[in-house]
Amino acid sequence: MKERLERLKEAARVLINKAPDEQELLSVKARYLGKKGEVTAILKEMGGLPQSERPAFGQLINVVKDSLENSIAERLLFIKKKSTENSLRMEKVDVTLPGRRVPAGKRHPLTQVMDDVIGIFTRIGFSVADGPEIETDYYNFEALNIPKDHPARDMQDTFYIPDGRVLRTHTSPVQIRTMEIQKPPVRIIAPGSVYRCDSDVTHSPMFHQVEGLMVDKGISFGDLKGILKTFAGEMFGENVSLRFRPSFFPFTEPSAEVDIQCVMCRGDGCRVCSGTGWLEIMGCGMVDPAVFNFVKGKGYDPEVYTGFAFGMGIERIAMLKYKINDIRLFYENDVRFLNQF
Repeated sequence: MKERLERLKEAARVLINKAPDEQELLSVKARYLGKKGEVTAILKEMGGLPQSERPAFGQLINVVKDSLENSIAERLLFIKKKSTENSLRMEKVDVTLPGRRVPAGKRHPLTQVMDDVIGIFTRIGFSVADGPEIETDYYNFEALNIPKDHPARDMQDTFYIPDGRVLRTHTSPVQIRTMEIQKPPVRIIAPGSVYRCDSDVTHSPMFHQVEGLMVDKGISFGDLKGILKTFAGEMFGENVSLRFRPSFFPFTEPSAEVDIQCVMCRGDGCRVCSGTGWLEIMGCGMVDPAVFNFVKGKGYDPEVYTGFAFGMGIERIAMLKYKINDIRLFYENDVRFLNQF
C-alpha cells in the first residue's frame, strides 16, 4: 500500500505540473484530495491494516497530502504569475500615444433656439418670467378673455385633468400671473413647455413657446412692430422681410399673424411656402382692455396703460432656421440628426 501511495503521489505531481490553468489545477486537486479523491479512498482502507501499522501509515498519508497541496499551491502561484505577465504584455499602454477623446455632448437644437430667443429679448430689456405647466381653467382661458362658451376654445385641443385643471395650452397664463404680482410697467417673456392634443409632421402633443408681454403708458402697435422686426433680424438675418396680417385672438385687439420672407426660396415662391413667398412665425397684437380688467388692484387701468403681446413656437422657429420639414425629428433622439447641430 505504501508503494501504491508513492505511485499515486508521482502521478498527481505530473498532472499538477502540466495543468495549464487554474480550472484544470482545481480539477486535479479534486481528483486526488477531494472527498471522493484517490488519496481519501486509500485513507479509508487503513481500517484493514493491523493496529500496529496504522499510525505509521496515517503519518505517511499526511506527508503525501501535504506534499501535493504544496505542489498545487506552487503551481497556482506560477499560473497566476504567467497570467499577469500575459495580461501586461497584451494590454500594455503606449504612453506616448495621444489621449482618447471623449465625445463632447451638445445642446439639443430646441435648447439652442430657445436660448437664442431668450438672449435676443433679454438684450433689449425683457426679463424672463415663469409659471406652472398644470394650470387652472381660469388662468389658461377665462382671465385671457376666453369664457367657457367662447368658440376660441375649439382652436386649442386641450388636455384636461380630472380635477378640473388643464395642461396649459400656451404660456399666456404667465401674463396674468405676472401682472397680478407686478405693477406696470411690465416687460417680460415667458418661455416654457405647452401641451395640445395634436400630433403630425408639423405638430407635437408637447412643444415649446415663448410668450412676450409689454405694458406701459403710450405703447403702440408701432412699438410691437419694432420689437418683432429686431427679433426677426437677429434670428433670421437683418435682411429678412416681415409682414403683418390681420387675425383674431381673444386676448388681443387688434391681432395679427406675423410672416417672414420664406427662408427656402427668399420670397420667390416654393413648395414650403405654398408659392406665397411667406412663412408664418407667430401671432401678436395689442392687449385687449378686457384682459386688464381681470387684474385687480395693481393699477392696470386700460385708460392709462396699453400693451402688446406676442407668442411663438420654438419648434416652428427651429424648423425655419435649420430648414427642417418634420417636427418629430426633434424628439426621436437620432444621433445622426442631433450631431448636425
